[in-house]
Amino acid sequence: MNTLLLDNHLAQTTPFPVGLEVSHATGSYIYTKDGNKYLDMISGLCVSNLGHGNQAVKDAVYCQLEKYAHVMVYGEFEQDAVSELAATLTGLLPKSLDTCYFVNSGTEANEAAIKLARRSTGRSELIAFKGAYHGGSTGSLAISYNEEKKYAVRPLMPDVKFIELNKLADLAFITKKTAGVFLETIQGDAGIRIPEEAFIKALRKRCSETGTLLILDEIQAGMGRTGKFSAFEHYGIVPDILCLGKALGAGLPIGALISGRNLMEKFTHDPMLGHITTFGGNPVISAAANAGLKELLKDGIIAAVETKGQFISSSLKDHTMVKEIRQKGLFIAIELESAELVQQAFDYCLAHGVITFWFLSCKNAFRIAPPLNISQEDLAHGVSILKDALDSLT
Repeated sequence: MNTLLLDNHLAQTTPFPVGLEVSHATGSYIYTKDGNKYLDMISGLCVSNLGHGNQAVKDAVYCQLEKYAHVMVYGEFEQDAVSELAATLTGLLPKSLDTCYFVNSGTEANEAAIKLARRSTGRSELIAFKGAYHGGSTGSLAISYNEEKKYAVRPLMPDVKFIELNKLADLAFITKKTAGVFLETIQGDAGIRIPEEAFIKALRKRCSETGTLLILDEIQAGMGRTGKFSAFEHYGIVPDILCLGKALGAGLPIGALISGRNLMEKFTHDPMLGHITTFGGNPVISAAANAGLKELLKDGIIAAVETKGQFISSSLKDHTMVKEIRQKGLFIAIELESAELVQQAFDYCLAHGVITFWFLSCKNAFRIAPPLNISQEDLAHGVSILKDALDSLT
């Protein structure tokens, strides 16, 4: 580990960062200052869905910077880059999701969704799911489940309940007192927990019956990660509010709250400025995001995602050290018997030039989420190292 990370003027999130000194990144590889290269099998935690250094994204950034970087807080000026992003994005979604509010991150999108659900229904109760992760701010922590990340900053926002994923009986907790239900369409930090289709459809029905807003968090699972542009496409339902982040910016920070015009207009009155942001919808990042969306739709990238994911899972699922593999597209959890084995596997992979990572709320599994456009050659190399890592476990 590079102790310089602990000695400089940067705040750290843990006392034991991975510590790679990055020089540059291109395609599916990250290069370090010591001349080594690492196959990126996590895409910066589902951010770099197009890999690194996409030329169309870089060109869009340079072009916008030549015009201007920032001119006014979000919503006051009309800016082509932002308008074009909204048009591209809503064109990929159902017609009822026709209005975007761009923010700075997925967490902020969830925060805005909390406000919009309460503002539009006049109710305060929120329901989320056991295992949920919706961000690190106090509001998003309140609707996240992992107590280890919450206890030190309590009290948090009240009137939040948690129910069990795929337990139909728990849908009875959703009542006419409930403002909104938050669900990661596929739970990420819980270790890739995949809802059953019957459950998702029953959830949609229950929310409609009670006048409750269904808010789907696709900050990790969206943008093609599961083999569909939106993960909810697998289930034949449409949310009232969709929250995006991570890969939306093609490597740059952005989030989006997307809903219908009538609902989103609640932010414009009683009070005005119902949600505000200075840098949300930054034109440079919007230009990058728009270019990234167009690149993502090229050459069957999304159509090939499930096949690539199945290649990984089928290659590893019968290994004696693997307890379970949960996979949807290139959103994969490899579960082992213990957190200690997960650490050993991570260490082995890193030492052999492959980057994996763990889950905060599922410590006996590690995640695999490579760029969606990873080549078959690189994918096979990564799987070979993963097999060796599993063979090395004791």
